[in-house]
Amino acid sequence: MNLEIKVPDIGDFKNVEIIEVLIKEGDQIKKNDPILTLESDKSSVEVPSPFDGKISSIKVKVGDKVSKGSLIATLSNGVSSNVTDNKSILPETEKIIQEAEKNLKKTDPEKKIIKEELKKNFETKVEYKKFTNYSSEQNSIGDVDPQETSEWIDSLNGVVERDGPKRANYLLGKLINQAYISGSNLPYNQKTPYINTIPREMETKSPGDQVLENKIRSLIRWNAACMVVRANKKLPELGGHIATFASAATLYDVGFNHFWKAQNEKNLGDLIYFQGHCAPGIYARSFLEGRITAKQLENFRQEVDGGGLSSYPHPWLMPSYWQFPTVSMGLGPIMAIYQARFMKYLQNRSLIEDQNRKVWVFLGDGEMDEPESTGAISLAAREKLDNLVFVINCNLQRLDGPVRGNGKIIQEMEGLFRGAGWNVIKVIWGSYWDTLLEKDKTGLLMKRMEECVDGEYQAFKAKGGAYVRSHFFGKYPELRDLVSNMTDDDIWKLNRGGHDPHKVYAAYHAAQNHKGSPTVILAKTIKGYGMGKSGESINTTHQQKKLDLNDMYYFRDRFNIPITDKQVENLDFYKPDDKSEEIQYIKERRKQLGGFIPTRRIKTKALKTPAAEIFESSYLDSGDRELSTTMALVSMFTKILRDKEYSSRLVPIIPDEARTFGMEGFFQKIGIYASEGQKYEPVDSEQLSSYREDKSGQVLEEGITEAGAMSSWIAAGTSYSNHNIEMIPIYLFYSMFGFQRIGDFAWAAGDAQCRGFLIGATSGRTTLAGEGLQHQD
Repeated sequence: MNLEIKVPDIGDFKNVEIIEVLIKEGDQIKKNDPILTLESDKSSVEVPSPFDGKISSIKVKVGDKVSKGSLIATLSNGVSSNVTDNKSILPETEKIIQEAEKNLKKTDPEKKIIKEELKKNFETKVEYKKFTNYSSEQNSIGDVDPQETSEWIDSLNGVVERDGPKRANYLLGKLINQAYISGSNLPYNQKTPYINTIPREMETKSPGDQVLENKIRSLIRWNAACMVVRANKKLPELGGHIATFASAATLYDVGFNHFWKAQNEKNLGDLIYFQGHCAPGIYARSFLEGRITAKQLENFRQEVDGGGLSSYPHPWLMPSYWQFPTVSMGLGPIMAIYQARFMKYLQNRSLIEDQNRKVWVFLGDGEMDEPESTGAISLAAREKLDNLVFVINCNLQRLDGPVRGNGKIIQEMEGLFRGAGWNVIKVIWGSYWDTLLEKDKTGLLMKRMEECVDGEYQAFKAKGGAYVRSHFFGKYPELRDLVSNMTDDDIWKLNRGGHDPHKVYAAYHAAQNHKGSPTVILAKTIKGYGMGKSGESINTTHQQKKLDLNDMYYFRDRFNIPITDKQVENLDFYKPDDKSEEIQYIKERRKQLGGFIPTRRIKTKALKTPAAEIFESSYLDSGDRELSTTMALVSMFTKILRDKEYSSRLVPIIPDEARTFGMEGFFQKIGIYASEGQKYEPVDSEQLSSYREDKSGQVLEEGITEAGAMSSWIAAGTSYSNHNIEMIPIYLFYSMFGFQRIGDFAWAAGDAQCRGFLIGATSGRTTLAGEGLQHQD
């Protein structure tokens, strides 16, 4: 059987030139093998074979001009997968066809059941109710029928007890939808009550030795504080941060002890983006683990002569230790989102195994004002990145004062992330509050928690138990009575969730096991926790680089550090004997999780240098044929994609400019990555360069986001280190636009030792001259 291969629909172009013929008579080819390359006035595109078979004759040559329908070649003994219609069937359509075929084979009783189910689905009646005499005043008068309200609440509680919270949530969703359908277009509140997301009875308990873990955490706190104080005693200009890690120590400790898998020969490991200002605490832990020496701690921020430690996470300065540069603030969140997406990209393209890895990202609440911190959170939800966990340390303070003194940063972040489609877990109150919340039958305690703003919560921890009794509990007589049997010290000990290892463990366990969306944990803490008068919950705590002797005595006593007054005066670091139960415990926990963190892989298996011959035609004089720089570049990419070793490693990254740069031919050839495949038939499906999305697609089509595209480039360019596979990212962008947006990211890429190609467009002969000066180099 002889089959004809003709030029397919190539869009608006006619009489395009053949610049390469990739077959010869007698070749055995497979469907989708490239057979020739066409070039228009701005781009080149490969034409694939629609059939399997043997080339019997070739009807064209290089230099010929062809249009849709022109005969290219004939095949003998060819078998067409679909001779009459070359349009591919979408996966979702294929599933529907298969399901229909199964149903045709079902027995009559089964058909009856299916029919009844369909009838239920399609005959559900919705009653539309018109609201009359509605006014905003009626909505604002409060509870006009407490008895009815009580009945609704009792009914809901009954559903929770009988069928569980998922059923209750389903019913609430249906009620809200019905309210909208009925015309009740009231504002939807994305915020939940100001209490912990996970009730005490639903918490997963930590399996760790809490006494030992508390001792270890206290030692880390001490050494971290001493590191900064010693450095600034030597040279006051060195700086450093004490208060941030003081507030976040428990958040890190629980992760290190129970959750974060290290990279090793068997596992690629979790990826942890450490908050930059917390670096002293991470060094202090590594000191106890035996990975960092006391001499290195002493040389914190003093690296010129060697043997020091970098100010912040910095892979260039500490290449075998830090993985991710997270300073300047705001870079970590967006880079981590695209890192988590790139991990899924590698898994969906079968380049790495799915090992249930997570990307954990530690952030400050003040940092969330950076546009990059929240600019890509919708992408994380859209891509269903359940391998991503944000932990926002809500200590309520930024550098100068409260983050949201007149509001609540936790509630604000909850609304933002929940609205974007994230799973939100709030860790606000510690275990000491549980009994009070259970004893409060009036609901006034929760009401008071809702009333107070962050500026007040900051003052509660700065001014002591008597102040809290008077200003928090004292507003309502019932609340004053609730704590009447508690001393001021008891009230002072009412802890915040981010300092309670039990609450933090429960949140991390829930995040670790959540499926279908990214998770954000909002943990309430105290900035400068343990610093006493010099720094605990006061506005100047971020700038605190020194602690006087009395502060250090207080710090030692509060955290039970077993050292003498003389050792306090000398600011001695403290590390128990290697055989002590503390050191044995900390090492055993990391052994169970595969090794130490942070650790950075420096090398991976290298790719061979491509043969020079594949670029041979690019070296030659093009003669009378004029070429733009973009056309020449795309031609080189196309040649790389024909190389079996390199083709799967190439990562084209495009910020919505593929057609501008003449790269639309890649859409069909290698596909656009889409985590859920393509659920629609593209409008240009019959054309050679149709917009083809695929779960195993190769092109990262980022849309109009230079920062996002650059973050993808960094993720792909550090794949050798983070995923143990060398990838070749190629990011094309308008020079004028691209570099205006990504200066800080370029520094981060250098710090991370990123490998790849950044290609600024356009220069030389270009078809874009009419776009205006800003489009030119």
